[in-house]
Amino acid sequence: MACKSRVSDAIATLVGVFHEYASKDCEEGKKDCGKNVCIDHFKLSKSELKELMQKELDMDNVKDPAKLDELMKELDEDGDGQVDFLEFVGLVAGMACPNMFVLSLSTIK
Repeated sequence: MACKSRVSDAIATLVGVFHEYASKDCEEGKKDCGKNVCIDHFKLSKSELKELMQKELDMDNVKDPAKLDELMKELDEDGDGQVDFLEFVGLVAGMACPNMFVLSLSTIK
């Protein structure tokens, strides 16, 4: 079912992309102690974050393990070693804000 507005579509896309990558470790067999459920279906592991950043945000600087560790430490506010959706949205908002400032300035001229 399609959303009714561009903003709704953008939100749905963001949520969908997050969950697509957050479930990748699950697909590779990382299950919770015989319960056959994903441990981290709603969180990004470091490897999932790296793949998302490279494929969806064209950020190759995460190939450097030190840069990836630094990013993970910044995003992981609760210290559980994973990035949940709210922590991920903080990254997206941070990336959007500088662009908004540039766009706002360009419309003033």
